[in-house]
Amino acid sequence: MKFVITGGAGFIGSHIVKHLVSKNYEVSVVDDFSRGRLENLSGFEEIIEIHKIDILDLNSLRKIISDSDGIFHQAALTSVPESFLQKEKYHNVNVDGTENIFKLAKEFEKKVVFASSSSVYGNTVLTPITENFDKNPINPYGITKLDDEKLAKKYHDLGVPIIGLRYFNVYGIGQTNDYAGVITKFFEQIKLNQSPVVFGDGSHTRDFVSVEDVAQANLLSMQSSTDFSFLNIGTGIPTSVNELAQLMINLSGKKLEIKFDELPQGDVKESLADVSLAKKLIGWNYNTSLKDGLKKFFF
Repeated sequence: MKFVITGGAGFIGSHIVKHLVSKNYEVSVVDDFSRGRLENLSGFEEIIEIHKIDILDLNSLRKIISDSDGIFHQAALTSVPESFLQKEKYHNVNVDGTENIFKLAKEFEKKVVFASSSSVYGNTVLTPITENFDKNPINPYGITKLDDEKLAKKYHDLGVPIIGLRYFNVYGIGQTNDYAGVITKFFEQIKLNQSPVVFGDGSHTRDFVSVEDVAQANLLSMQSSTDFSFLNIGTGIPTSVNELAQLMINLSGKKLEIKFDELPQGDVKESLADVSLAKKLIGWNYNTSLKDGLKKFFF
C-alpha cells in the first residue's frame, strides 16, 4: 500500500514517514519546504518519493493522490503568535489547502487522516477535555483548525472517510521553534547554559505526547474501520510548565534557575486530554512517558 503524507518533511510528518516505512508501506511525501526540512528525511530519500509541491496547487496534487491508497494530511502553518500577524496566510494554507486535500480525496475515493489541534477548544472550564466539549478557539491558528473540522464534516457528508486528530502538546526530536514547542525552546536554552524562560507564573498545564506515539495514532486511524471522528491525542497526564522546566534542568545535570516572563497573547491556561475515545475507536494509547521522552534530548 502507498500513502501520501503532506507536510512529510515537517516535524510530525517526517515521523509518520519513518513509522510507515518501518511497517513496509510505500510513501509519497508532499512538502513545499517552506518549513519542512529535507534533513528530517535523511536516510530515506532513496526509498520514498519526495514532491516539492504547495498544497494550494490542486492540479499538481491530483496525480500523486490518485496513485495512493490514503492521505495523511499534516501540512499546515502552526505558530500561534505568527497566526495573529498573518491571519490571511494562515487561512489560505490551513483552510484552503486542507479543502484541496478533501476535494481530491472525494474525487479519488481516498481516506484522510488529518492534523487538527487541541487549540479548537480554547480555554475550558473543566479538564480533562472530551471531544464533545465546546469549541471556542482563542487564536487565529485554532480558528483555522476548527474551520478544517467543519470542512471535514462537509466532505464526510459527501462520502469521504475522514478522521481528525486533535493533537495536544506534541514533542520530540526534530521539533523546531517554528512548531509551538516549549520543550524544544527549553532544551535550546539549557544546552547553552541559559535558564529556561517560563511565560507567566508557570502554573499553566499541558498534556505532552511524544511524536512517536502521534505517528502510531495516525496509522491506527488509517487502518481502523472508523470512517468519521475527531479524536484527542494526548496522554491524559497534566504537567505544569514549571514542572517541565525543572524536570529538564534535572535531566541536564546543570545548576540553573527558572526565569519568568510575560505570558504571550493567545495562550490557554490548562490543556489536558481525555483519550478514551481514541482507545475505543482506533485502539490507541500512548507508550512513552514524558521523562522517557525527554531523555532522548539529553542522552
